[in-house]
Amino acid sequence: MKNSHLAEQVQQQIYEYILEKPFAIGEKIPNEFELAEKFGVGRSTVREAVKLLISRGILSVRQGSGTYVTSTTPADQDPLGLGGEKDKMALALDLAEARLILEPGIAEQAAIHATKEQIEALQKICESVEKKIRAGEDYIEEDIAFHRCVAECSGNRVIRQLVPIIDSAVLMFVDVTHQQLKEETILTHQAVVDAIALHDPVGARSAMVMHMTFNRRMIQKSMQKEQSSND
Repeated sequence: MKNSHLAEQVQQQIYEYILEKPFAIGEKIPNEFELAEKFGVGRSTVREAVKLLISRGILSVRQGSGTYVTSTTPADQDPLGLGGEKDKMALALDLAEARLILEPGIAEQAAIHATKEQIEALQKICESVEKKIRAGEDYIEEDIAFHRCVAECSGNRVIRQLVPIIDSAVLMFVDVTHQQLKEETILTHQAVVDAIALHDPVGARSAMVMHMTFNRRMIQKSMQKEQSSND
């Protein structure tokens, strides 16, 4: 147990070392002997730590060549395995389009199945998003919580498992557009809540389509602006 706990500590130290140096995706890291010397542990501990990082999708071993960085985002924090993608703008557009397929249907189901308590919780989150936006504060956590709550309102266990995908999309969108859709977010979030509260599936779907469409258009505009600046 002690050795296992030590290996977990060392794998975290190696991960932080990868981020701080930093190592690029595809770059080879030092061998077992060098890592053992650097972190003051035995080679067997380093070996176990590396195995843990391989299981998390951070490292991969090339037989006869060495150990290489596969991703700087652990698999448990990157459910889509997209951490290594370089074109963040194109990826954000793909994620926005995936959300446009998924989330209107989720909102529709939420309008059918949401309980009174869930609707009240959703309204509180919606108000929290608006409060943060009006105060000029970062609202990403509340934004993610909003979409997660809509998924919970659907009452569908499979949909609830899709929440990590939605969370990834929200994070990517905010990163690319720098939270430019503030008023649109307030208006469309409230429209989604209102339709769910009225148990109006068509209204909920339409409101979420509008929300996702604003997001997609903003990403397209950002892409066009980026392309113009590179010309």
